[in-house]
Amino acid sequence: MSAKIKVVHVVTRLDFGGAQQNTLYTVGHVDRARFEPVLVCGEGGRLDPEARALEARGTRVVFLPDLVRELHPLRDFIALLQLHRLLVAERPDAVHTHSSKAGILGRLAAWLAGVPVIVHTFHGFGFHDRMAAPVRGAIVLVERLAAALSSWLIFVSQDNMRTAAACGIGSPRRQSLIRSGVALARFPAPVPDRAAKRASLALPGAGPWVLSVGNLKAQKNAMDFARLAGRLAPKHPAASFLFVGDGPLRPALEAAIAEAGLQERAHLLGWRDDVPELLAVADVFVLTSLWEGLPRALVEAMRSGLPCACYAVDGVRDLISDGRNGFAAPPGDWEGLADRVARLLEDPALRRRLGAAGTADIGIEFDIDHMVHQQEDLLLKLLSRA
Repeated sequence: MSAKIKVVHVVTRLDFGGAQQNTLYTVGHVDRARFEPVLVCGEGGRLDPEARALEARGTRVVFLPDLVRELHPLRDFIALLQLHRLLVAERPDAVHTHSSKAGILGRLAAWLAGVPVIVHTFHGFGFHDRMAAPVRGAIVLVERLAAALSSWLIFVSQDNMRTAAACGIGSPRRQSLIRSGVALARFPAPVPDRAAKRASLALPGAGPWVLSVGNLKAQKNAMDFARLAGRLAPKHPAASFLFVGDGPLRPALEAAIAEAGLQERAHLLGWRDDVPELLAVADVFVLTSLWEGLPRALVEAMRSGLPCACYAVDGVRDLISDGRNGFAAPPGDWEGLADRVARLLEDPALRRRLGAAGTADIGIEFDIDHMVHQQEDLLLKLLSRA
């Protein structure tokens, strides 16, 4: 092992998401006295400038054009060859993979290159119950094989650990829970003038804000957010419904909002840099995801004291206990979720009670620097064994 421990982190395209954000943070904040991080990723993502900034500060960053999110046998094979060649040349002490595609290709390439320690973090799974059974079964099989090549598996939620056990992915003796961290010190964000912050968005109406944050992709299921808004708007004429985020499903969501006549009530804000402030001045947080690893936006909302209403999926079940520190409806039951949001809009005392309980549940285990330290300790332990 070299004087510094070289760790190659592999992730697919740097789109806006928990896996990508946490990988970038780890690479940028790991203890440089002990570790030499290398970042390998696809290209063309919204967070590419952050990777370029790391590169400008001396971190080795390698963009692989063929490391794409979508299934593409030819490009996947080329990416595998490129990863293998890179790892043979770099001779790292450890490889740490993130996200499903990068996890499969990166672990296989590391095993073929003889890397001593191979770690993978499940930021959620590439399979879910809404898939066709043969497709889901094939992905589970591939994950089992990749787990066999791994020195250690990291999960961001206990629910995902239970799913892996049920699917025969990995051994309980070679896995641990390390939460997908956020910068807890930023939440709740200080907003000296709440009214001025809300006015800065120049949105019509001065009533309560129902806020959601996420990629406009199938997983986040934003169409149910639009359905929820349509159900609540007539009975709560002062409420506004805000969605922060962007993605390929934006045109469909815009069309649904227009068809429902909600243009003055439902607003798509795109990606913004002031999410902590928006959480601080909103009244209710909603998450309509159909599957999750550990939703960082929900952690941030709870830390901000915002009462939350979500679908009870995967990592959400780690966070929300229905009626105690938030509301959780069965996945897909948008009417039931809307009814829970209605209760929050109608009862300020309930909002305060659930918001305070949520804040109390977000402790040090969700802090992003704590996450990095846990990863460092794990790698040192595994390398001492290797």
